[in-house]
Amino acid sequence: MRTYELMTITKGSLDEPTVTSTVQRFAKLIGDLGGEVQRVDHWGKRQFAYEIDHMAEGYYTVVDFEVSSDGLRELERQLRLADEIVRHKVVRPAARMKKVS
Repeated sequence: MRTYELMTITKGSLDEPTVTSTVQRFAKLIGDLGGEVQRVDHWGKRQFAYEIDHMAEGYYTVVDFEVSSDGLRELERQLRLADEIVRHKVVRPAARMKKVS
């Protein structure tokens, strides 16, 4: 399994409990796919640099997790189908640099 970082932008018109339950739903999906969530970081509601689908703001969330490549494909499919997710991006975090002595 590889480590990934997921950033989601959820609709700004939703309330905080709905956003939290949406993130928890995808964290549960990662677990169901045989992965493990390492960290969830809620950035809160932020203004967009430009309008996306006539929206000016949204809730940003970053999730660090491990999952197989098949699990990642299913996760991305579910993210594309979710109406409350405005944008999402999954990346592999940069390799950590070792300190030279």
